[in-house]
Amino acid sequence: MSLLAVRDLSVTLRTARGPLPALRDIAFSIGRGETVGLIGESGCGKSMTALALMGLLPEGAQVQGSIRLDDTELTTLPERDWCRLRGARLGMVFQEPMTALNPMHTVARQIGETLRLHRGMDAAAARAEALRLLERVQLPQAARRLDAYPHQLSGGQRQRVVIAMALACGPDLLIADEPTTALDVTIQREVLDLIDELVAADGMGLLLISHDLGVMADRVQRLLVMYAGRVVESGPTAEVFARRAHPYTQGLFSARPRLGLPRGTRLATIPGRVPELTQLPVGCAFADRCPLAQDACRQGPPPRRAVADDHAAWCFRVTEMRP
Repeated sequence: MSLLAVRDLSVTLRTARGPLPALRDIAFSIGRGETVGLIGESGCGKSMTALALMGLLPEGAQVQGSIRLDDTELTTLPERDWCRLRGARLGMVFQEPMTALNPMHTVARQIGETLRLHRGMDAAAARAEALRLLERVQLPQAARRLDAYPHQLSGGQRQRVVIAMALACGPDLLIADEPTTALDVTIQREVLDLIDELVAADGMGLLLISHDLGVMADRVQRLLVMYAGRVVESGPTAEVFARRAHPYTQGLFSARPRLGLPRGTRLATIPGRVPELTQLPVGCAFADRCPLAQDACRQGPPPRRAVADDHAAWCFRVTEMRP
């Protein structure tokens, strides 16, 4: 049985311009100890998916479909039950630690709040556990950092604090939304290695969100490629990398930097940009950027086509794709 099962998840946002579809028919599952990645350009719905899983969607958002955590259906939970789950069974590492942390509170207070709310610890016990967590995430001089404020820490140190907060109560599922965006390359690897070690040690499920193909190749077992609020390709990471069955997946691979190219070589790009929610077409959202688009692509949503065992792409022309 899956730890997390998402089925036909659609999210519609209420805006001044009317209802807008942010997510459409998202489906995937995560088992205990399994790592799953979401990849795609900015604006493809990756962070919105994470917010839906955490019950943190904008006010007025309408949710259809199912999100099940073990036997619990999350889409119908009242807010008081969501508050019991967040931090306890669901942990999240946000994209920008400086905005995820409260600038008015010390590190010890912010980590301790989770421990007091969910584990019933008093102030002294919460402080001692906060220190243990900071040491576990390998924060240098952890004891001295307990009374520091976020602005007194470096980006890598703040991210370690955010990870400690997410892991404070031993969640079943950890969601990491672009956890290394604001960090330099060396610190990025340290943070990702740390997340890998903690997930493996605790047997958590991990949903890792990134736009970096190299990160996905090294860190996740299964991969979902998102575009304009839909999953356009999914499967085991190695299989998706080898077959690249959707034109969008191929475009992402072609655009990645590679060592050994002659000086002055221009990187390939995908023409155009992700459509705005107000401009989503009735057919394939990628059609206007796709070199293989045909009339059928613009007349209706593409079907799911099997590529291999447990590997599928949503495209009319899957059989014509080549790595």
